[in-house]
Amino acid sequence: MNETMDTTVRKAIFGAMLRGALVGLLLFAVFAAGWFVRGEFVRPGVVSAKASYLLLNEVQSYLDQDYVHDQPPQKQLEYGAITGLLATLNDKYTFFVPPVVAKNESNALAGEYGGIGVEISRDGQGNFLLSPYPDSPAIKAGVKEGDRLIKVADKDVTPASNQDDVQQAMRGEVKSGNGVTITVVHPGDAGTQATFTIAFANIQVPSVLWHVLNEAPTIGYIKIKEFTSRTPDELQTALKDLRSQNITSTVLDLRNNPGGLLDESIKVASQFLDGGPVLYEQTRGESKTYTAEGSGLMRDLPLVILINNGTASAAEVVAGALQDRNRATLIGQTSYGKGSVQLIIPLSDGSSLHVTTAEWLTPNRISLNSNGLKPNVPMIPDPKGADVELAEAIRVLRDHKT
Repeated sequence: MNETMDTTVRKAIFGAMLRGALVGLLLFAVFAAGWFVRGEFVRPGVVSAKASYLLLNEVQSYLDQDYVHDQPPQKQLEYGAITGLLATLNDKYTFFVPPVVAKNESNALAGEYGGIGVEISRDGQGNFLLSPYPDSPAIKAGVKEGDRLIKVADKDVTPASNQDDVQQAMRGEVKSGNGVTITVVHPGDAGTQATFTIAFANIQVPSVLWHVLNEAPTIGYIKIKEFTSRTPDELQTALKDLRSQNITSTVLDLRNNPGGLLDESIKVASQFLDGGPVLYEQTRGESKTYTAEGSGLMRDLPLVILINNGTASAAEVVAGALQDRNRATLIGQTSYGKGSVQLIIPLSDGSSLHVTTAEWLTPNRISLNSNGLKPNVPMIPDPKGADVELAEAIRVLRDHKT
């Protein structure tokens, strides 16, 4: 009877001890890791613990002694414990990423996939337009900037077609004989059609795309997909090319840009500013001001920025700075509202830890957390997929209302 009661008491306290011990698991995982900020190595070594967490081994010993079922693998127990610990912080941007997911995340940030190498956009009527990447299979086959896609894999493409389905049809595994046939109408060719059969290849996705708008040949269009280490150099190339074509104004498209590297977003904003603050960063112990470099290539031309509820983080840094500094007109929908900075810590087994280390404010010291940027010109998305935001940006720039 006493043994039964003793066992019952021990099992009753397992949950409480486990919750207290979880902290130890996290610390052990971090001990061997180097610290990274925005992808750059900062400091290797051991993170000092403020206290010992002896309950961890105690809980495990009780489980080994008394738990009636087989336990999951040790690594699975560790991952579950870490995830539970971080959940108590109530911060959705501080989280644990297991190795497989961390690797996929890294590949996604590297921008690699199998396909023909084109970016899809929609015109004011909802037609699908193609922008081939430099040196891509598409451009080598003869696809031109602004080609209107009318057929892919023997299926008609119309304004009613689903964009995700169209995009996926032009991607696939890179292997012998694998590819896709597309039919396009070249811009300015009076409706002349061209059909290409293009083999899939490994595509390195650029973070910046640009061209001069066909419907407004004095307006340059720049789309930043996300902020990577390559973005500032790619943007500089884009700006030099557009200026060589004598544009008089610019559309910067940040729609569905999830963010990325903070330092790179500062460099991007600097291309449109003549010095001054870009953002204020507030950590636990100090405040830091980030300023523009003051030698931007596009600081003198009228500018419109397109945003939507997929515009987040570093993309909001750029849009918020240029709006507050009265440098740009924002058109679209309220942005996502992520005004915080995360430290990414790679752990010893290939997993990683994302930790919120700071919050940032716009030049007018406005916090965007859960609020987002409000556009100067609110727009309701077209249910049929027509790019009404771009059409409005062209109208605004033609009327010089930036």
